[in-house]
Amino acid sequence: MAKTAGIMVIGNEILSGKVIDTNSPYLCQELRTLGVDVRRIVVVPDDIAVIAHDVLLYTQTFDYVFTTGGVGPTHDDVTIEAIAHGLQRRLVVHPEMEALLQRHWAERPPAVRQKMATVPEGAQLLMEPDLPIPVLYVANVYIFPGIPQLFRRKFDSIKERFRDVPYHVRLVYVRARESDFAHVLDQVVQEFPDLLLGSYPEVGNPDYRVKLTLESKELPYLEHAYTRLLGLLPAETIYQVV
Repeated sequence: MAKTAGIMVIGNEILSGKVIDTNSPYLCQELRTLGVDVRRIVVVPDDIAVIAHDVLLYTQTFDYVFTTGGVGPTHDDVTIEAIAHGLQRRLVVHPEMEALLQRHWAERPPAVRQKMATVPEGAQLLMEPDLPIPVLYVANVYIFPGIPQLFRRKFDSIKERFRDVPYHVRLVYVRARESDFAHVLDQVVQEFPDLLLGSYPEVGNPDYRVKLTLESKELPYLEHAYTRLLGLLPAETIYQVV
C-alpha cells in the first residue's frame, strides 16, 4: 500500500482570492513522483480552532500531513499555535531554534525571534546544510512556510525521506469520444480492480479527444492491464501511446 498524505493550505489570503495557491499543486506532483498518494487537500482560514480540528483529523487519517502557510511573525500567523492545540501539546521555546534565529535574525526584534522559536512540545528540526532555518515537524506533521520560493526550497531539501515504491504510468491518447468507449474502461477496471485508471477529455484538441492514464506500483500488473486496454480499444481510435 502506498503511503498517504494530506495537505493543509492555511491562509485567509487564499480563501479571499488575493493569493493563488501554487504550493499544493507542486507538492502533489512531487509526492506522486516519490510514490506517495495524496488523498486530500483542504484550504483553511487563519483560525486556530479550524486548523486545530483539521490537523488532528489529518494526523489520524494519513501517514504524512503537510501544512503550508501561517508560520511568520505577524498576528495572523497562528499555524504553530493551532497545531499545538490540535495535538494537545504545550507551546515551548525550542533551544536549537532559538539559537539559530539569534544567529541568522539577530537584527530582528526579540519578540519576533521568540515567536518563531516557539513550537509544539516534542517538535523536531530537520537540519539540512543549505537551510539556515530548518524544517519543523511534530508527530507526522511537516510544517512549511507559505511563500512559494521558501516552501519549495525547504521541501526539496527533505523530500527524499518520503520516497517510496514509485508509481508506474502508461498513457493512451484516444480520438474517440469518452462515451463511445466508457464500457471498455468499465471492463478493464472490473478485470484489474487495483489499477488506477483515469479518463480526461480534451476540448478543442485537433489530435485526440481523451487522455487515459494507467497507474500501478506493480509493473507487471500495469503492463497486463495496458495490453488488455489496447486490445479492447478499436485500433483506429488510438492516436498515441506512451
